[in-house]
Amino acid sequence: MLNKFLASRLAYIFGFFASFGLVALALVIQTQYKLEPCPLCISQRILFMGLGVLFLIAAIHHSQKPAWVKLYALLQTLTAIGGAGVAIRHWWLQVHKDEMLVDCGVGFDYMFDNFPLKKALTLVFRGTGDCATIDWTFLGLSIPQLALIAFLSIAGYALLLAKKRI
Repeated sequence: MLNKFLASRLAYIFGFFASFGLVALALVIQTQYKLEPCPLCISQRILFMGLGVLFLIAAIHHSQKPAWVKLYALLQTLTAIGGAGVAIRHWWLQVHKDEMLVDCGVGFDYMFDNFPLKKALTLVFRGTGDCATIDWTFLGLSIPQLALIAFLSIAGYALLLAKKRI
């Protein structure tokens, strides 16, 4: 039954809902606890939404040709690994908060409205004091740690889908 599910269009739709469900969960946590997302949090949300879109495109296209299946798996896995990289950077900032001089720099919107793209991206990934703050945990894990687990799980899921389809 699991093999049948993994070979169906529903498997990609599940990936879409899982990705956007994580963004929805982040929004619930944000509003429930009145938290402001830092630039790296926003970047992770964008990557989760990108993953969701990739899963949705794969579901709509629903090709069984190995080339397409491999392409979708590659794009989904690379996006998830990129998200894992952002989560690791975010986690690193939290762990090393006391060792560096970080401040609560400008907001995400301000960066992209007032700086060239390259400079804005540099500022986003440098992180801010907001990025180093741990405002919420679940089972002792901070948000970037949970995001890292989610990104790696989604990457594994994308590879599993490809393996079952080829």
